[in-house]
Amino acid sequence: MKNSKKVFLLSCLLPITLFSAEPSAFGAGDLNSPNPYGLTSNEKVILDTKKKLHKVAVKSNNQANELDSLRERIDGLQSIIESLSRKAHNNKINLQRFTQKAQSDSESKSEYEKRLSELVEANAQAIKQQKLIITELSTLIDSINAEYVSKEEFNSLVRDVNAFKKLVAKELKRKGTTASSKSKFASKSSAEIYKSANANFKKKYYTKAIEEFEYLIKKHYKPAYAHYMIGEMNYRRKNYAEAIAYFKKSSALYAKASYMPKLMLHTAISMQKTGDKAHAEAFFQAIIAKYPDSSEAKEAKKYIQP
Repeated sequence: MKNSKKVFLLSCLLPITLFSAEPSAFGAGDLNSPNPYGLTSNEKVILDTKKKLHKVAVKSNNQANELDSLRERIDGLQSIIESLSRKAHNNKINLQRFTQKAQSDSESKSEYEKRLSELVEANAQAIKQQKLIITELSTLIDSINAEYVSKEEFNSLVRDVNAFKKLVAKELKRKGTTASSKSKFASKSSAEIYKSANANFKKKYYTKAIEEFEYLIKKHYKPAYAHYMIGEMNYRRKNYAEAIAYFKKSSALYAKASYMPKLMLHTAISMQKTGDKAHAEAFFQAIIAKYPDSSEAKEAKKYIQP
């Protein structure tokens, strides 16, 4: 009775476990996710370019605000400098007047020296303030030089944008190649191309096989299997991110396929290879729970942390 209760409880919990494990692993390739993973090489370039463009935009906005603030401070400093210049000019005139008065009125020497000392002190204070202002202006200039986008950063951004353009051009070229392949396969039936694709896969002619399976996907002929096979070839080529993307699509199209244990195993290994160990661990657990007697389950156990 106790064993039957355990089996019943496990049967209730197992679907929940699998439901939570598989969607998390097959969330790969989502560029809108806060922490995207399982990205293809093209998606990585797109994501990296988006991040860099966003970073430059934020920095540009911050610099614009900083520039407005600096302009206000410089305007204020300019007003102070002009005021000090006027004072220095007035002090110079007053000094000349005192000198003339002392000579014409025979003013006492002590009184003359006292007034002269006061003017000298006033000029010294003005010079001191000017030095402080010059120091602050130098600090502002250093701040501008440090904060603004450097030539190297700008050139780096230009290179990233150019790389993105090349990526788009490559993608357009690939679509053009796919279009031309339609005419190449036009004389053959989908079944013939399917047979040829599998034959090329067995011979490890992956480039030809991928082209044929891509064509079958366009023709909606066994698309789940075609996505799986392209994923397998990317997996064997160690293009793990691309493999995950195709495995994900295959699973979404037909989750009850006979090749699902291997698809799940290779997905988990691919995710581990791309550094997503947490999702890989959950996926290995799902394989063992869902296909306990399979060779893939035995293989998955080797990857699980003790």
